[in-house]
Formats: sequence, structure tokens, C-alpha cells
Amino acid sequence: MKKYSYWLLVGAFVIVAVSCGNEVRTTIDKKAESKNQIKQKADGSISLKLESADCYHDMVNPSSNTAEWNVIVSKSGRFDVWLSSATKDTTDLKYKNSVMLRILDNRLEALPECDKIFQNSSDVKYPFFRADSFMGSLYIQDTGSYNIQLISEKIIPDSKNEDMANLIENSKLISVSLTPVSR
Repeated sequence: MKKYSYWLLVGAFVIVAVSCGNEVRTTIDKKAESKNQIKQKADGSISLKLESADCYHDMVNPSSNTAEWNVIVSKSGRFDVWLSSATKDTTDLKYKNSVMLRILDNRLEALPECDKIFQNSSDVKYPFFRADSFMGSLYIQDTGSYNIQLISEKIIPDSKNEDMANLIENSKLISVSLTPVSR
């Protein structure tokens, strides 16, 4: 009888230990998930900075450089998409390839141009200016969690490497903004 009670007690302890471990792990996963998620602002806009993205860089073929965000959309609708770049040349951003943005089945592709120039933006430091480029508009039908992916050679990692300095000599992508279109 003692052996039976002993094994019953050990079994109960193992079950409690395993279930508590799963509960803690779930809490940690939820905290990490919420930390990496971008939430839509109260005015309906979505601001995606490259510094908060998961980025993938290919220095051999930078045209496949990718930034990804996990975004919680609470208000669906039509959005204008704007790219912000840090640039020294306000007449030409020097993008060799078009920039592609993907949200589920929606895909926008455009070659950025200088549509708006901001001289004293807090987003960039001298000698750079901030140049905003209109990319197009897209419709997000449902609310929920979305992965947003941006592909461009101007997604450049922050580094003191000489090759990186040469790449950002002219321009670098810094953010994407989705602003709701009102009728």
C-alpha cells in the first residue's frame, strides 16, 4: 500500500509540474507575441517602422531584402500606402527596382518617387531628408491579425560596415504608413 501511495503522489507531482510549466510557457509566448505585434492606431492609421520589423538581408542580391510585421487591424477599409525614405537627393531616390508590399492576396508594387519632402523631420539626421512616396491604395476587408511584407533593395541593415555605408549613400527605406481613405 505504501508503494502504491508513493507512486500516486509522484504521478500527481509530475502532472502538476508539467501543467504549470505549460501555463508559464503560454504566458511567456503571449507576452512575446504582443511585443512583436503592431496595433492599428485609434485614427485608423498603421505606422510600420523598419526598426521594429523582422528583416532579412541578402547583400549579394539586395533586391530580395525583406521586412515583415505582424499587424492587428481593428478597423478594416481602404488604405493609402506611403513609403518614407531617408535621402540626400530630393529629386531622385535612386531605387533600382520597384518596391513590393504584400498583405494576404493584396499586392502593391511601385517605383518610389519624391512626392513629399520633409526638411526637418525627426525621423532622419543631417545630411538626409525624409521623402515620402505614394505607393497606391489597397482594401483590407476583415479585421484581425495580418502579416505585412515589404520587399526592396533599400531595406538596409544598420551597420558601420563600409559596404553598408556605400549602399545608404543616397537613400534608405525607413517606414511604411497605411492611412485610411475617407469618402
